[in-house]
Order: sequence, then C-alpha cells, then structure tokens
Amino acid sequence: MSHPTLFSYPRPRVDISEVPAVSHAGAVLLTDTLHSTGLAHSLREALDPWTKPLAEHHAAKVLLDLAMTLTVGGEVARDTDLLRCEPGLFGPVASAPTISRTLTTLAEDAPAVIEAISRARRAARERAWTLAGDHSPAAQASAKAPLVIDLDATLINVHSEKEQAAPTFKRGFGYHPLCAFLDHGQAGTGEPLAIALRPGNAGSNTASDHITVTRQALAQLPPALRARDGRGSKKILIRTDGAGGTKGFIDWLTTQRLGYSVGFTLPAHTPDLLERIDRADAWTPAYDTEDDGIRDGAWVAELTGLLDLTSWPEGMRVIVRKERPHPGAQLRITDHEGMRITAFATNAPRGQLPVLELRHRRRARCEDRIRNAKDMGLMKFPLQSFAQNQVWCQIVQLASDLVAWMQTIAFTSDDARKWEPKRLRARLFEIPATLVRRCRHKVLHLARHAPEALTVLTGVNRLRIAVAQT
Repeated sequence: MSHPTLFSYPRPRVDISEVPAVSHAGAVLLTDTLHSTGLAHSLREALDPWTKPLAEHHAAKVLLDLAMTLTVGGEVARDTDLLRCEPGLFGPVASAPTISRTLTTLAEDAPAVIEAISRARRAARERAWTLAGDHSPAAQASAKAPLVIDLDATLINVHSEKEQAAPTFKRGFGYHPLCAFLDHGQAGTGEPLAIALRPGNAGSNTASDHITVTRQALAQLPPALRARDGRGSKKILIRTDGAGGTKGFIDWLTTQRLGYSVGFTLPAHTPDLLERIDRADAWTPAYDTEDDGIRDGAWVAELTGLLDLTSWPEGMRVIVRKERPHPGAQLRITDHEGMRITAFATNAPRGQLPVLELRHRRRARCEDRIRNAKDMGLMKFPLQSFAQNQVWCQIVQLASDLVAWMQTIAFTSDDARKWEPKRLRARLFEIPATLVRRCRHKVLHLARHAPEALTVLTGVNRLRIAVAQT
C-alpha cells in the first residue's frame, strides 16, 4: 500500500546562464528617492572638494552606493558587489580598493566632511518633506502636537582593536554612540538626525554630549521650525530617558526654548512622598492609548509641589508613574510596595497627566529606530580608525534617511510606511524583474506574480508624480 505524499517541492535542474533578470529590482524605489529629494546632487556638490577632477567614481556616488548596499542587506564595503552586478539599475559601482581609498581620504578631514554631508542631508530632508506634503512629519507640528526628537545611546561591541574602542559598563568592548531620531509617530517609523560616535566608556549622563547631539539634530530641521535667532520653539519636543535628566542639559533646553520630556531620578525620600499621594488619593489611571482607554494596573500623579526644585529651571514639572510589574518581573531597588516607580520631568504647562505620561512612554519607539539602524550598518564598524567609523555613521544615516523618505513620500498612509528593513527587503527590494530596452528607453518589468509588485509600481509612480507637481 503506497503512502500519500504529504508535501513535495519541485527539483529543477540547476545551472548558470546569462539571463535578463535583475536582482533587488525593488530598490528602484531608493534610486528614485535619490533623484526626487535631490540627495545625489546635494551630496555631489558637498563632496566635490574631496574628489579628484578626473576621478572615475565621485566620492558622493561611493557613499551612496555604500548606503544603498546597507539598505538591501549588505554589512561591509565588499558587499557592494550586490549592486555592482546590476549596472542597469545602480550604474557603475567602484571596486573595493577604490572604496577603501575614498573612505581613507574622507577620514583624513573627517570634521569638514561630516559637516558637508550634514548640509547635503539637510537640503534633501527639506525637499523630501516638501514632497510629502500633508504626510510630512512637520506638516501639523504645533505646541500641542510637537515634532518629537528622541535621544538615546546604545552599546556596540567590536571584536578587534578599533581606535578609541573601550570597555563598556556592561562588560563589553566597543563604542557607545549617542543617537537622535525624529519620531514619525504611529503613522510611520522615523529618521535619524544625528549619530555621535563615542568610545565605549563614554558616560551615559554626560550633558555636554546630549547638548552636542541635540544641536546637530536641530540643524537638520527646516529653518521654519526654529525661531529667527536660531533657537528652537515649543513646536519641538526633546525626549530622553533618565540619562538626559541632568541639570546641565535641562538648563540648556530651557534657554533654547525647547519643549522637553526627560527621565527624572527621584530622591531618596520618595517612599514618603508616595505615601502622601496615597493619602491624598491623587493617583489618576494611566492611559494605554489616547483612544482605547486606561491602562490596567498603572497610575500617574504629579510630584512637583512635593519636591524642592529651586535649583532646577522654572516651569519644570515632575510626574511620577506606578505600575504593577508584569508576572515574573524582578523588583528593583526603586520599586515601592510591589509597584514599579518611574518619573519624568517636562516643561509642558498644560495637558492631562495621563496624556503627558503616555507621550513620554512612547519614547520606547527610539529603541526600534536604533534596532533598525543596527540592521542597516550600525551594528558593525568594519573600519579601523575612529575617523573612518565616524564617516561610517554618516553612511548609516544616509541609508536610514533614504528608507524613511521613500516610505514617507511613496507610501503615505499605506502599511508599507511602517515596515522595518527586514520586511522591506523580503517584500519590496528583492522583487524579481527583467530589464529590457524598448524604443531607446530602459524598461524594468516587475514580475506580475510577485505579491508586492503593485506596491512597488505605485510607490515609484507616487515619487515621480510628487516631483512633477512641485
């Protein structure tokens, strides 16, 4: 008696042949984003001083090829062969030795190069937000619904002797970059504004580093969002964890007229303060989301009037939150009577406590942004010198910017605007296609059977229509 076959896969004959197929055809979305935002042109102008007059490969093209490589899944410079084998889609790509020489040249003048790249990114960002129209992150920015910049640091371990790599507080060895990401809210992901590379032993609560990164982040925003004197406005909110809750940083944010929501370290007599709140029955249920009701087992209250804040900036408020830990969670020394206690400081003069607390809690999205950046090159520093790895951070930002702008312009409110790099590669960038010539034009035929072929085509059309309408 024969047994039925439970499943089977075809076993075709396999060989190697010249075919018109194109790999990573969906990356046409990224190349179109380069053209639409003018990033290629801006970066070429910015890096002209570091490119020899008769050079075959411009420094700007080398950096953009590296950024494109990171977006489609590469990790190091030699992975540019993923692009080099498709000149019809990505153009001529420099060899690995040429890339190495270019990075060495740029690293020799790293501060000026980083500033030039930042100027090009700023110009392209303004253009991208203009093309996005009402879907731009800044379209509805106001004091009530500010543009949120999240600051957070992360540890990157390295496995060889890199310049300025050092032991970390988690007993690793590597770097401790401090990052600033623009939060696109629930409608999308986010985009990097600044990544400052630091040695692994850099402090977490260093106010000067937070100020430097915030300055760099603000410089990436369109001038219309800042005051005439160059300072910020309440349309911009700086959001950090407890590492940013230092007097020096909050003083600076106040002088810059910026809104802030930063983690706050409570004093030793906090249990006494909490008991006073209990007696006054001053706890308010925390929100799970603004639309879906309260969060079970969580409450918020204001501590401002119970604390001595005379040495802190005027207008600062401290809001405390208590929540039942999740089952199995280990209690911390700061917990009180079985409740997890956290607090944050803000200069928001009005707003319901649960709303302000929910806004601060959404700072956790920055961890997603960092995770995505690690998936596009931040996880590995393949170069030796500190200056070279600073340039590598700029390449990571270029890659992340390209993806964020592509999603913002091409997908508006579609689900694909929220997709992370792994899903973008699987569903969009690796879509099969053929490239043919027809009537003196190149035509990229996306495979009709691919699940997201229509998504890619719609995205490309939106990018090109947006340019035509401006």
